[in-house]
Amino acid sequence: MKLGEIYFWTASINKWQNLLLHDGYKEIIIDSLGFLSSHNKIDVFSFVIMPNHIHLIWRINEDNGKESVKGSFLKYTAHQFKKKLLVENSKELNKYKVKKVNKSYEFWQRDPLAVPVYSIDVINQKLDYIHNNPVTENYALVQNPADYKYSSARYYLEGINEFSFLKDIRDEL
Repeated sequence: MKLGEIYFWTASINKWQNLLLHDGYKEIIIDSLGFLSSHNKIDVFSFVIMPNHIHLIWRINEDNGKESVKGSFLKYTAHQFKKKLLVENSKELNKYKVKKVNKSYEFWQRDPLAVPVYSIDVINQKLDYIHNNPVTENYALVQNPADYKYSSARYYLEGINEFSFLKDIRDEL
């Protein structure tokens, strides 16, 4: 991913497990996005946190020290997931155990998808995709996209911004 460019980005939980079904795990992601945004590392234009994956439209403004921002985000959230599971459900933690030299647990699948958004048509298509994810037959989390708490849909559909890190992609066009 090139610094300063806007991407549609998807990261999935290892083996598509429903780790993010519970709100506490979603809040870890929200907190991380808020932190990175408040330090001007990223701009988040749209997002949805599903039970087993996340979608973002974001721009990475600068690296996080020696690490890429996406690397920092994935590493930080993984550490927080592990800490939360150790306290709340240590048996569940075993589902993420791996035998690797550099780690014992793997919460995120390798190689998240990053697609540059290069036109208004692509942006609109990705916004629709992100915001309609919770209403698809596969998930059916809500009937109206704006009713899903962990999404930018309410902002784009009703003008209500509940997330300090969320910026309007239309201001970039």
